[in-house]
Amino acid sequence: MRLALAQLNPLVGDLAGNGEKILAACREAADLGADLVLTPELSLWGYPPRDLLLSHNHLVQQSDVLNQMASILAHEAPDLAVLVGLAEQAHDPQLPQLFNALALIKSSQWQVVARKQLLPTYDVFDEKRYFRPAGTPAVLEFERDGRRWRLGLTICEDLWVEEALQGKRIAGPDPIAALLPQNIDLLLNLSASPFSQSKELLRQRLAARAAQRLSAPVIYVNQVGGNDELVFDGASFVVDEHAELALQLPSCRESVAIWDATSTATHLDVPTIEPLEKLFRALVLGVRDYAGKCGFKRALLGLSGGIDSALVAVIAAAALGADQVTSLLMPSPWSSAGSIDDALALAKRLGMATHTVSIATLMTNFEAALIPPLGKPPEGVTAENLQSRIRGTLLMALANQQDQLLLSTGNKSELAVGYCTLYGDMNGGLAVIGDVYKTNVFRLCDWLDSPAAETCRKEVGLPTKGELIGTTIRQKPPSAELRPNQRDSDSLPDYALLDPLLKALIEERLSTEQLVSRGHNPALIGRVQQLLRRAEFKRRQAPPLLKVSSQAFGSGWRLPIAAE
Repeated sequence: MRLALAQLNPLVGDLAGNGEKILAACREAADLGADLVLTPELSLWGYPPRDLLLSHNHLVQQSDVLNQMASILAHEAPDLAVLVGLAEQAHDPQLPQLFNALALIKSSQWQVVARKQLLPTYDVFDEKRYFRPAGTPAVLEFERDGRRWRLGLTICEDLWVEEALQGKRIAGPDPIAALLPQNIDLLLNLSASPFSQSKELLRQRLAARAAQRLSAPVIYVNQVGGNDELVFDGASFVVDEHAELALQLPSCRESVAIWDATSTATHLDVPTIEPLEKLFRALVLGVRDYAGKCGFKRALLGLSGGIDSALVAVIAAAALGADQVTSLLMPSPWSSAGSIDDALALAKRLGMATHTVSIATLMTNFEAALIPPLGKPPEGVTAENLQSRIRGTLLMALANQQDQLLLSTGNKSELAVGYCTLYGDMNGGLAVIGDVYKTNVFRLCDWLDSPAAETCRKEVGLPTKGELIGTTIRQKPPSAELRPNQRDSDSLPDYALLDPLLKALIEERLSTEQLVSRGHNPALIGRVQQLLRRAEFKRRQAPPLLKVSSQAFGSGWRLPIAAE
């Protein structure tokens, strides 16, 4: 039996369009001699559909699309079958009224053949709002060439049951254990698993453990593409019954690949990809899909000559093409000539258009307008923030007028401690690196300027020779240039100290005692904890960001604003 792994990039809520995408994958699979096509979790809806699942019109449309797909496949590829992710309606008045399910389309008909058992509600997931859990395992009997195959069917979280590998798991049954007495030939896991660092390897380890337990190969098919804050990296694969990798699909792009279940091939050597390259590709994919799926062809950003805006400019150029990205330089009286030169040189290397608007006169006019109500000129943080808010207003005006997506350039470290200005540098439609710590910004930029990035740069359409970011940008001390000779270190701890502490607080939720035991300074812990709490109101008003860590400041971060 030949199975096609269809790693697809859906548009959330576009059931008709997603159905066409699945049909296109089926046509490709049929040409490759496939018997059964596997598509990701909720492939007809795109993941996560959130409250679109509560739309009656969408549920009615779902049946129409499935019927149409069954009819087309029966005509075009009558011997082909496909598993499609869908939302199945329950036939009673109890809530929730849906199952996260799989349907088999075959012989001009479709029927539900599996339901998800473990429903995640941690981090960005909220499936119990919409779905009921299934109580029994699903086994599909599939006949091909005189042999009857027993296929175990699981959906995403159903595979995540190994506490020894994960450290923890959600409460509920063990779907893998429930399949042990079923004597299955293959385990299929159809997923929508978002990208985060090291997650790809963990998925493979979970699948390998399931293969060992079941003495059967495991086929893992993952969604790919950016949907709002989430980036799905794909990276679908097969592990054989010996827990050896037998097939690996690429990361961060759509793909259809065939795996022959009767093949005797075992081990597959896959080139190792640098973690920084995986992170960069995920950010590029996130920007490309966020812009495209929201109807933007062009983007705008403020270019300061600093490392954050430089990295965002490179990501945007890779995602949309440098000719579709414009940068705006807005020097103030405190902007150094070096920063302006660095920004212009970066834009030239990328082939990106620039415009320069001095804000000196605007700053003077704003200050003069504030003297009557204040009784004196604005000073301190108020005066410093005026620069950022003037720039934010100019950027929003240009983006509105020119139908561009404004990209915010702040990083996770700044967002965590509130080192950012509401209605200023926080303005934008997408915070590209809002889940990337400052130290990782430096690491990404060092990698981009290294020979190790040359192949990746070529593949995403960036110049391949010489530096992109530039040595002067990478090596200058971080500064928002809010006043003469100002540095980030005037207000914040050194990022080499700050970022490990932030990661422990945000992603591990460690207590003060645990942090002290790790060697963090008690005074610094208290200071950073206070900054983190006080900045919550800013984060609540920030643009959406691309989640690339285990805990981002997005829908999975749910702290109150008014709290101790």
